[in-house]
This record gives sequence, structure tokens and C-alpha cells, in this order.
Amino acid sequence: MERENRERTGKERVGSERHRGEEDYGYVKEVVPKNEVQGHYLISMESNQLTFGIGPAGTGKTYVCTAHAANLLLQRKIQKIIVTRPAVEAGKGLGFLPGTIHEKFEPYFAPFRHILSSVLGARHLENLQRLEKVEIQPLEYIRGLTFDNCFVILDEAQNVTPEQMKLFLTRIGENSTVVINGDITQKDIPGESGLKDAMERLKGLKGVKVIEFTEDDVVRSGLVKEILRRYRDPATK
Repeated sequence: MERENRERTGKERVGSERHRGEEDYGYVKEVVPKNEVQGHYLISMESNQLTFGIGPAGTGKTYVCTAHAANLLLQRKIQKIIVTRPAVEAGKGLGFLPGTIHEKFEPYFAPFRHILSSVLGARHLENLQRLEKVEIQPLEYIRGLTFDNCFVILDEAQNVTPEQMKLFLTRIGENSTVVINGDITQKDIPGESGLKDAMERLKGLKGVKVIEFTEDDVVRSGLVKEILRRYRDPATK
């Protein structure tokens, strides 16, 4: 009967072996690329330790890598997911916001929470966070950490300084996959972007791949694609 149910739904239960303090994680939901570049992006994550996803909003960078990481966790191919990003908004960092570190950082985690909940389920996500299998870490607080046996996502990397990027990259440990996403045209910090600097330094290095998205790869809507074009073309002002 169980086999028939799996065949009928096209999904196979993962994590049937229970461990103390853990629950079954849920079902693997295949990440289907919506275009050729998303396909290259997925392949790179599967075959390289470090992947850069570069391009405008709406191209699915955050969704694809986060959903892929969730599936790896469901299959127990990794021990945890770590999500980080710089806390930069209107020129202010975490120190300007009230509350604890995690309370301050929670709004920045909202897009990831939505994606992870859609793949893992909200209840499972809460449990995995309690077990520290899904962690959110402000970039400003990763000093001293080592990323071993995990999937690490650095988002909005255009707002990382070269010094912060070097600190982040030197945290990479054994058996880890790292994805760095950003849009160089949307930098909100003064000075040089650590994303651009790292791409130039590391491009061509074995185990490192740069995947570039364009406005043509936007998957949100035709309107978003046209809006991006209009903002890029000074003749439309």
C-alpha cells in the first residue's frame, strides 16, 4: 500500500530512519529549472564547491539554491543549512535596530523562511531550526565559525565589503557547498563591492563557477522583466 501511495504521488518519503529528538523531515520536491541558466545554476551547485549566482532580482537565484539545499537536507546529504547576508538597509546595520541579534535579523530571513517552509513545511522548519540544522547567521557575526558538512547561502552579496567577503570565504570547510548570490548593479554600500572583487579573483579557479543571469532570465512576470529593462535604459527616463 505504501509503495502504491509513493507511485501515485510521485514522491518518496525521505528520512524514515528516526533519530532521538528528530522527526521525519518530509518529502523531496524536485527543483525544476524554469530556463537554461537556472539549469546551469543547479548543475554548478551539484558539481562545484562554490557557485556565484549573479544577476537581477526575479531570476530565481534565491529560490533555486534554497530549495535545492532543503532537498539535500531532506535526503540527509548535508548536516545543516546556513543562511547569511549583510544587514544593510538604508545605510543602517543591525546595531541601529532594537531587539536581540536574531530578532534584528529575522526580517532579512523572511524570503528564505517562505521558501524553506514551502519545501520542508512550517512545522518541520521550526523543528530543524530548534535542532540547529537550519541556521540564520548575520554576516557580521560569522567570525570564528567553520562551515563543515553544510550548505551555505550568502545572499545580497553586492553589499559585502572585500574584507567581509574574504572573512566569509575563509570559513569554508570540508564537504560543504557554498552559494553566493547578488546583483552588482544594486550595491547599497560605499566603496568597492566584495562580490565583484571575489568574482574577479576567483573566476577560473577549480571548484568555482560563476553563473550570470540577465533580464531575459527573469521568471517572476513579464512586467518585472520590462521594469528592469526600463530602469536599465537611460533613454526611458
